[in-house]
Formats: sequence, C-alpha cells, structure tokens
Amino acid sequence: MNDAHRELLSRRLFLGGAAAVAAAGLTSGQAAAAPAQAPDLARWRGRAACVTITRDDWGIPHVKGRTDADAVFGMMYAQAEDDFARIEINYLTNLGRLAEANGESALWQDLRQRLFVDPEVLKRDLYPRCPAWLRKLMQAWADGLNYYLATHPEVRPLVLTRFEPWMALSFTEGSIGGDITRVPLPRLQAFYDHTAARTDEEPEPPREPTGSNGIAIAPHRTQNGHALLLINPHTTFYFRSEQHVTSGEGLNAYGAATWGQFFLYQGFNENAGWMHTSTGTDNVDEFAETIVRKADGGLFYRYGTETRPVTTKKITLAYRTADGGRGQRTFPVFATHHGPIVGEADGKWIAFALMNKPVEALQQSYLRTKARNYREYLRVAEFKANSSNNTIFADSQGDVAFLMPQFMPIRDDRFDYAKPVDGSDPATDWKGLYRLENLPQAVNPKNGWVFNTNNWPWTCAGPDSPRAADYPRYFDQAGETERGPHAAQLLTSHPVFSAQTLRDVAFDSHLPAFAPDAGNGEPLSGLVPRLVEAWSKLPADSAQKAKLAGPVGLLRDWDCRWSADSTATSLAMFWAILPRGTDEQLLASLETAMGQLTRDFGSWQVPWGEINRFQRLDDAIDQKFDDAKPSIPVPFAPGAAGSLASFGAKPQPTPSGGTTKRYYGTSGNTFVAVVEFGPRLRAMAVREGGASGHPDSPHFTDQAERYAKGDLRPVYFYPDELEGHIERRYRPGE
Repeated sequence: MNDAHRELLSRRLFLGGAAAVAAAGLTSGQAAAAPAQAPDLARWRGRAACVTITRDDWGIPHVKGRTDADAVFGMMYAQAEDDFARIEINYLTNLGRLAEANGESALWQDLRQRLFVDPEVLKRDLYPRCPAWLRKLMQAWADGLNYYLATHPEVRPLVLTRFEPWMALSFTEGSIGGDITRVPLPRLQAFYDHTAARTDEEPEPPREPTGSNGIAIAPHRTQNGHALLLINPHTTFYFRSEQHVTSGEGLNAYGAATWGQFFLYQGFNENAGWMHTSTGTDNVDEFAETIVRKADGGLFYRYGTETRPVTTKKITLAYRTADGGRGQRTFPVFATHHGPIVGEADGKWIAFALMNKPVEALQQSYLRTKARNYREYLRVAEFKANSSNNTIFADSQGDVAFLMPQFMPIRDDRFDYAKPVDGSDPATDWKGLYRLENLPQAVNPKNGWVFNTNNWPWTCAGPDSPRAADYPRYFDQAGETERGPHAAQLLTSHPVFSAQTLRDVAFDSHLPAFAPDAGNGEPLSGLVPRLVEAWSKLPADSAQKAKLAGPVGLLRDWDCRWSADSTATSLAMFWAILPRGTDEQLLASLETAMGQLTRDFGSWQVPWGEINRFQRLDDAIDQKFDDAKPSIPVPFAPGAAGSLASFGAKPQPTPSGGTTKRYYGTSGNTFVAVVEFGPRLRAMAVREGGASGHPDSPHFTDQAERYAKGDLRPVYFYPDELEGHIERRYRPGE
C-alpha cells in the first residue's frame, strides 16, 4: 500500500463512509456505519498488519494471524466480505432487534429472545467476567466487523452500524435452531399481547425440515488404518461460511462457521474433528405455575407450602414502522425461578427452563476447535454448555465417539417432562447436571463405527450402543428416523472403509421408506409393498385397477433408489406426501399424484431431475425462484424418505407473487466433508452453491454442479496443497 492509498483509506475510515452512503441515498431501515475514531483506527490497522487472507480457487478464505485474536479479526473480516447481510441478520435475531429491520411483525420473536437474553446483562455483568483471553477474541471479533464496514462504505447495514465485543455473547452456539426456538410464538403473543385473542390451540408455524448425518470410522475398520469422519449437516442453505483459520498460537481449524461467529461449528483441525447433529434429547422444560394474586395486586406463585413473588420487569422493543420510521412497545414480563413466563395453559402460567450459560458456551465452542485429541475435547466439554447437539468425534490417535449434549439436567423420571410439569411441586425441579461419564455415549466401540442421523442414541454403535433401559426416558424424544436404519445397514455391510467408501455411503441412493425391507415402523416404511397389495385387492374389472396398472407397475419394479432420470422417484415423491392411512387413501393419493404431475409437467412419467432442482439467482435471504431461469437437476431426495443425502425441495415463491411448478431446494445437504486423520490429514468437501454471497462473484454458484453430483473437491489444508490454487492474497483493508 503506497502513501497516497494510506491517506485515502485514512480519510474513508475517519468518515466511516457516512458521506459516501448519504450521497448514494439510504433506503428505509438502512444506516451508515458509525464514524471510526483514531484509537479504533490504530487498533484495526495493527490487527490488519498481522493478518493474511488467502483466497483459493474456490473463493474459500484461508486466514492466517499472528495470534488467535489476529486470526479472529481476519476471520470476521473475510466472513463480512462474503455475506455481511447474513451476519447482521443473525445478530439482529440473537440480540432481539429483528423488528428494527423487519417491522412490527417481528416483535414477538424479539420478545422471546429478550426474555432469555438481556443485552444490558451481557454488557454490564457477563462481558466483564469473561476470562481475559476470551475478551481479547471478542474485541478482535468486533474490530474485524467494524473495520470491514469502515473500509466498505458502499455496504449499508439495516440496523447494526457498529459491533461491540459483548454482542458475541448473544450468539454462542452455531446450531440452526437454538433452544429458544422451542418456545411457541403464537402462545407467547397470546399471553403478552392484550389486543390479541388468547388461545391454547393456535399452532406454531411449521418448522423447516432440518437434520444432519455424522459418521466416524475407527482405524481397524479403515483401509489405511486411520480414523475417518463424515461431516454432513442438513440446514437451510447458505447458513454457514467455509473457512480455514490458523494462528501462531496453535489454531489451525477448517470447516463451517455460522455467519457472524468466530468459531468453526462443524469442522476439524490437524488432529481431531467434530460433527454436530441436532439432538432428540429433552433438556428444556415447561413448568405450569399456580399464580396467586394478593389483595394489593401483588403476583405470587405456589411452590411447595409457600408462595413466592413472581419476578416482574419491563422490556422495551423498537420496531420499524411502515413508513420507515421508528416505533416502540413496552411489555411487562414475568418469571419464576424456573424461567420466564412464555404463555398460559389450563389456567396455569407456563415458565420455560433452558440452558442460559453464554460465557461458558462461547468458551466451549471456541476451545474445542483447538482440542488435539479425545481427552482434550472432553476436557473442554466439561463446561457443559452444549445443549442442542450430539457430537460425532474422531481423531488422529484413532479415537471415535458418539456423545450427547453435555448440558443435561437431572430430573425425577416419575414425571413426563415432554409435557408441562407442576411447578408448585418441588420434586419436579432440576437437580443439577449429569456428569459426562453418566450420559449415554459410545467411545471406541468394538464394532468400529459410530453414527447419528438425529435419531435416538440406542443404535449409534450397533450392538455396542448404550441401552435405553439404562437411562431415564427424557434422554430421547426423537425416536428412530428413516435415515437411521439406512446408515446402520450401510455401516454394517462394509467391512473396510476408505475416504471414498465413506463418501459413497453419504450419497447412497437407497430410499428405505419405500422398500419392502424397511421394517422400522416409521410412517413411510414399506410404502410401495402396501400400495401393491392394496391395488391387487381391487376387483379385476375395476376401472381404478386398470387406470393404476401402469403407475403401480412402475413403482413395483422400481429399485427404490433415487436418480435424476428416474420417473419412479418423481411419482413416489409426489405420492408419499399425500394421505396414505388406508388402502383407499393409498390408491386415491396415487391418482392425485398422477394428476398433479400431468397437470404441471405434461405426464405422470417425468424424470426426477426435471422436477428437483438447485437454483440460486440472488443474494436475498428469502430467495425467489423462476422456472424460466437456469437451474441444476439434483438427484437426491428428502431425508424423510430415508435418503442420507438430503435435499428439501418444494414449489417456491416467484418474483411475481406466484409459485413455481418445479421443486427448488432451500435446505438439506450443505457443507459436506470427509476427513482422514493420518500422519498427514486428508480431506475433501463440497458446499451448496459457492463460498460467496454475491451474485456477481464467480464463487456464487461454482460448486453447484459438484454439490448436485456429490463430487467432493480436495481441501487445501496445508500450505503446499494451497500453492498453485491461490486466487489472491491480501491483508484486511487492502
């Protein structure tokens, strides 16, 4: 950088881009970044001078810092380069400020967040008590984002024009759906909005289907004698950023970071890897509180033989008005020792208890990325601040493990904690947390593999799995999934694994939900045999039997495997989402599916790849789709049908307000990686779309074809692997 460039950059930094943004004209809800001050500039420049960002030929940033803090600074700067909008929306969500961007309709999501996460508490109480090393990282986190905004005046935040270090404590776990999302918004609104009709029956809007697969193979079951790890999260698309982050203080981690976080949520270092899957364990609870109103207006709740005062406070939330202005609403909110009040049912107030340990959670999330083996990983897990995820682990010493969330309250199993329990009975209270060694787990099982597909833990290691009878029932609320028996069958049938074999397992095309041998009691199991049987019972001269002979024959002769050119897959997928309880429903639904395919695509025999598509047209968080614009066929299917490689697709909204005929994916496989932990680590990976969130970038969709084919590319983990694949190398701000 020459002196003239430094002077120009200095002027831009001091102005904070405000003049440039004002000249460009701000739209409603957008704001210029806060002007930078001289001390900020000195700190930012000092950090930037210690950071190098190398973009490989897939656009993936390899960030190198002198210290961990330097690396975090560069990590956040690189994330902001790729998709600042998703960083901001994540922090608006987690700070309870989404309505400031999205309007009054988001107030209830904000209120739910603020019942559990108070920004003033984070800033005033929790941030000062963080260990010094963590405060350094949080300062570097904020500096990296603020430096990006200062050096990119064309970027106009919706709300957050400046990031403060304490804000990192609001978003400490990288899972797609944190525990707070289990609080139903309609019930919350009915309780706190006195202008709304109260109801206990109003349903929560359906959640987007998510999930994940994780598999670890022990050395004695692998071709090269090295542990293998499959990382296969199923989330909404573009939920995470792929990065490689190293420092002179021992950080050397590769993987996927949820936008705005300074730790890799799914990933690996040179010696260990971790894959998280959403858990089915029950570690949040609802307590039905008996409220007593005193003559003086005071609110109390019964607890044993006493009454205790209900905690009350006020929460004021801001929101963007329809004309782009700013409004406010203040809510009096309530809590008991069990947690905030989130609704009412059967005349009782419902208090909601969940893990709320942001300082510990942030430490655990970061430190596990530096764990070099299972022993060190377990030491970090003693923070007991992971509540929503199972872990599949592997390391270079040959250890493999299935672990459940470390935050697990001890409860009295006489009570059914899947429902609200009586908060007035002290026996229902949590009684501390389980010791890690007392949780269901499988560590180095004799069979040589562990897995999880968001299913129960009782099959995670085949015959070497923990036994349900040995644990309280609240250790699992998920049961089996269609993907579980599929994974177990594949793992059992392969005596020896290579990295490629594990990749092939991850993309195995079998759909056990439809097959005769599914036999796991799930709603879709054995669906095709049931259909054939129902059809065979029809009278020989039945018009319906004649009409359905062709489609029934197609499905009967189908190998129950997805592929882009399979017409049976299309018919099966359209049929399986329709009612199928009785023989009559099975047959009627097949007729309906035939009609829909014929209406939308001209025939009921349409290749699956003509329907099931990947498309990325713009950088909007809620994207629009267009049948007339380019898209890519995707052969794999929804995880609910038993497909390990999941693609959650459906008709999508168009820019004109209509709906597409083709099915476009918005969730399922995202960052997929296979890692081999030998003396020299080897890894391959692919992600949905590409590394960049900018449509004008060559890396917006450059991985889409590979993604659809399951064609994993080599990961450039070592400097000699990166050489020859460098697109550019620079320091932040250049």
